[in-house]
Amino acid sequence: MNRVSPASLKRLPILCALILMSAACARSSYDGGLDPERVSRAVQIATELRASGQKVWCVPFARNASGINLRGDAGTWWGQAPDYGYARDSRPRVGAVMAFSTSGQLPRGHIAVVSKLISDREILVDHANWHPSQVSLGMYVRDVSANNDWSAVRLESQPDALGSVYPVDGFIRPSRSL
Repeated sequence: MNRVSPASLKRLPILCALILMSAACARSSYDGGLDPERVSRAVQIATELRASGQKVWCVPFARNASGINLRGDAGTWWGQAPDYGYARDSRPRVGAVMAFSTSGQLPRGHIAVVSKLISDREILVDHANWHPSQVSLGMYVRDVSANNDWSAVRLESQPDALGSVYPVDGFIRPSRSL
C-alpha cells in the first residue's frame, strides 16, 4: 500500500487551487470556446419550441448559445452591441456572434455563433433558422471577401456545397468591452 507523506498533503491545497484557477481561466477566457452546457440548453429550447409547433429563430438561439444579451432583429445586433458594452471585431473567434448584414436575401439580417476556427478563412458556426425552423450545428463557413476581411461569406447549404455569398458586418464578442 502506498502512503502519502505529510509534505505531500501540505502541497495538496496549493495543487488544487492551481487546478481550479486554470480551469476558471480557461472557462472565462474569450478564446476558450463555447460553454457546452449553454449550447446544449439552446438546442434543447429550440427542440422544445419546434416540438410544440413554434418557429425556431436565430436571435433567441444565438442569445442562449453565446450569452450575448441583445434583443431585436438580427440586423440590429451589430449596431446595438457597443451601446450594451459588447466589443465588435472583424475577425472570428470561438464564442463570438457573426452578424450578417441586412440584404435582399436577409432583410432582417441573420446571426450565428462561431463554434470552431478552422483556418484564417474558414470557421464552423452554430445557428438556427438557416434551414427553416431548424438548428444547424457545425455548419461550414468560408470567407470569400476580396480583402480577407470576413465582409462576405459562403455557407455550406448542403454537405460539400457552398451557397450564395452573404455580406457580414463582423463579429460581436461575448465578453464586455472594458
